[in-house]
Amino acid sequence: MRVILAIALLCLLIATTASVEAADFQNILKQPVIETTISLGTSTNELQFEPNHLEFEAGKRYKLRLINPSTQKHYFTAKDFADSIWTQKVEAGNVEIKGAIHELELKPKAEAEWFFVPLKLGTYSLRCPITGHTEAGMTGEIIISAER
Repeated sequence: MRVILAIALLCLLIATTASVEAADFQNILKQPVIETTISLGTSTNELQFEPNHLEFEAGKRYKLRLINPSTQKHYFTAKDFADSIWTQKVEAGNVEIKGAIHELELKPKAEAEWFFVPLKLGTYSLRCPITGHTEAGMTGEIIISAER
């Protein structure tokens, strides 16, 4: 009898917690998105992220607009950052991508929008892993801080 009661209470606790988290999550998705733009390279083919320092607050909803104005492809690679957020979707052209994203490749003149909610506080590195790009300075830093 005690075991059945304990199992029933555990199920009730899990159901209550899940519904609270789901309700909180639904509220997050109702937030207006905060838009930030980052350029991968420049129109004169300089190897840099502009800006190379991004800051986000945990629990807020963002749209990171990525643009590549250069004539060569670049990567937005920040795996640890990607693991610390919930990705709602990535939109590029007429394609919407959902699920875990760890790296985005932007071909010359391409654009993409990454919609996400930061979950885990920390400082994360950003780089373009194409041979020579990281070494030339195509690096950056992403910070997720507590909500102010």
